[in-house]
Amino acid sequence: MDILNELNESQRQAVVYNEGPSLVIAGAGSGKTRVLTYKIAYLLQQGMKPWNILALTFTNKAAREMRERIGKLVGEESARYIAMGTFHSIFARILRCEAEHIGYTPSFTIYDENDSRSLLKSIIKEMNLDDKKVYKASTVHSRISMAKNHLLLAEDYAKDQYAIKRDIDARMPAISNIYLEYARRCKQANAMDFDDLLTLTFLLFRKNEEIRQKYADKFQFVLVDEYQDTNAVQQRIVYLLTRDHQRVCVVGDDAQSIYAFRGANIDNILDFQQMYQGTRLFKLEQNYRSTQRIVQAANSLIKHKERQIHKDVYSKNAEGEKLQIRSAYSDKEEASIVCNEIRAIQKRESSEFSDFAILYRTNAQSRSFEEAMRRENIPYRIYGGMSFYQRKEIKDIIAYFRLVVNPNDEEAFKRIINYPVRGIGNSTVAKIIATAQENGISLWQVALQPVAYDLKLSHGTLNKINGFCAMIQTFAERLETEDAYILGRAIIQESGISQDLYSEKTPEAISRQENLEEFLSGMQDFVESRREEDRENEISLSDFLQEVALLTDLDSDDDKEQSRVSLMTIHSAKGLEFPTVFIVGLEENIFPSPLSTNSQRELEEERRLLYVAITRAEKHCFLTYAKNRYRYGHMEFNPESRFLRDLDLSLVDINGAGYRSATAYRSSSPARQHNIQTVSPKLRPMRSVTQPSIVDVPKVSSGAQPSSVSEGNIIEHDRFGIGTVVKVEGTGENAKATVEFQNSGTKQLLLKFARFRIVK
Repeated sequence: MDILNELNESQRQAVVYNEGPSLVIAGAGSGKTRVLTYKIAYLLQQGMKPWNILALTFTNKAAREMRERIGKLVGEESARYIAMGTFHSIFARILRCEAEHIGYTPSFTIYDENDSRSLLKSIIKEMNLDDKKVYKASTVHSRISMAKNHLLLAEDYAKDQYAIKRDIDARMPAISNIYLEYARRCKQANAMDFDDLLTLTFLLFRKNEEIRQKYADKFQFVLVDEYQDTNAVQQRIVYLLTRDHQRVCVVGDDAQSIYAFRGANIDNILDFQQMYQGTRLFKLEQNYRSTQRIVQAANSLIKHKERQIHKDVYSKNAEGEKLQIRSAYSDKEEASIVCNEIRAIQKRESSEFSDFAILYRTNAQSRSFEEAMRRENIPYRIYGGMSFYQRKEIKDIIAYFRLVVNPNDEEAFKRIINYPVRGIGNSTVAKIIATAQENGISLWQVALQPVAYDLKLSHGTLNKINGFCAMIQTFAERLETEDAYILGRAIIQESGISQDLYSEKTPEAISRQENLEEFLSGMQDFVESRREEDRENEISLSDFLQEVALLTDLDSDDDKEQSRVSLMTIHSAKGLEFPTVFIVGLEENIFPSPLSTNSQRELEEERRLLYVAITRAEKHCFLTYAKNRYRYGHMEFNPESRFLRDLDLSLVDINGAGYRSATAYRSSSPARQHNIQTVSPKLRPMRSVTQPSIVDVPKVSSGAQPSSVSEGNIIEHDRFGIGTVVKVEGTGENAKATVEFQNSGTKQLLLKFARFRIVK
């Protein structure tokens, strides 16, 4: 079987060159995995033994699929003996064999993340440090993990001025001592965490030349997938294994390096040719996935990247339609536009829902799209995560709301009586439950009158329970006088939830903070919309809970076979492809992320992230942005993302109007046309991600007097966009207008609250 006949010329050249180091730059959809698979098969056909080949991947799934493909090409027997797997799995096997050389026994335990955090929590408590607010185990673990990924070991950490300064700035000066004790305790327990599997392999090879030589001789050819995602220690290990024979092939794409937050270093792929002199560079430039215009548009974006390995990606597929840029008046209208486009394409092309994906920068952005698709009966799934209202921090908040509205809610009571931590432990809760069952009453009644029901607890614990009940009662007294947003915001602040969520700075913690802000924005939108639609008597916390309950009821749909629209972050979409892709929220301070705008290196990663998003699309690619949205407790007006201006405008269709000049594009925003002030991202005061930012909402007045609105008027609404007034009824403060909006459907608005202006 001549496997080379199944490759294009570029792929064939990359496969057959095996005399020295090679770098394969593989554009999106160009057959990267195919080259790796066929290269290994070709090496086997040329006589290399399978156990002399080392292939390193980033996921078990990738390794499994490659092994299966190789088995079909050269036989399963040969494929079985290839040393192929993730960095961690391959190096764990080596460490088992060589454990005694680094002071371990071969039976060492591998700690998962929970094990590591549990040990760290014990150490932090033993050191009498604050493990609740300052030295949270998750935060400490994240810092130690990042240090190990940069080969900053425990004994060297305290000497690193940058690390120590960062810890002092974060008011966590004891990190170096915790790190030292953590390393000692792991060693004492004959245990390694996931990061140790890399760092200890590096130390094994660096300090034991005989062992390094043994494995360098064993692995006569080393291949690395997704090389742009390697961190410092992974790169160093690969170099130690290959520096002698230099038979190494790495495959990747610098334009798709998007995991710096995990420690990935793009310099590894950019500097590969300097590290390995005489490297042969191969470029896979034919995209088999997307239409010509999608590929060209992605090229026009990425060409602005400052430092890169240049390539000219092209497609021989159909020319296809232009990228569709859609501006919306609000995040609410943006979600409606996406739903309408899904329905239109589905009807026109008989598409399945699984042919569509909605990609966003942060998980928090899923809320408005989930709600819109539920209203429109469009089935969806959150890929690689959970539905917005099922996320822990959101369920905790909702449990507080439920208990305030209904103190006898047993599940809500159990969930939040000790959240945030207030010293009411599991044994105390168990006693409350037992007492409630004995007396046939609710947990709340026991907590409210512990002495009357002979609840045997210490005086200190009783005081904590009394404090909790008093707080809930205080909130309950405000149910009749405050709307859902005002009371909900107060509960989040005064209960300590806000402080708890903002006490960490890890990527996971920042995601939770974004979810909190988005939840508050949703509550505010709920209240404002109902007022505007003359439903003033339906804006209480009870009404909001009913709305959420109706939404979350749909989360229980367990029909796994049903075709669904995929919602996911762009990071989760890496490696996937869909006929139609919507990339949403393309505004300054969302995409690019405000956390990246002070660093050119981080801003370039944001550009690469959008490149990855665009190249997920096969036939249709929509880019959407909203001119205003509720964020951080107020209405924000942000300009469209700077990256949209870098696209070749001959390849985009703006709001269905075809080609326009850049000037016309930039002036098309109603926020600019009507003098609604927008703020340059460079001048806009940046919100600190370390502090809660729940602020009062400025009142927004109507843009038109109720008496001036008449049937047939075209209006421009802050949230719903352009619409036609089809009916006006009532007078004065009771005047209402029924409006048919282009994207948001028909709404009945109470004019005294409605925020719009008359266009004509």
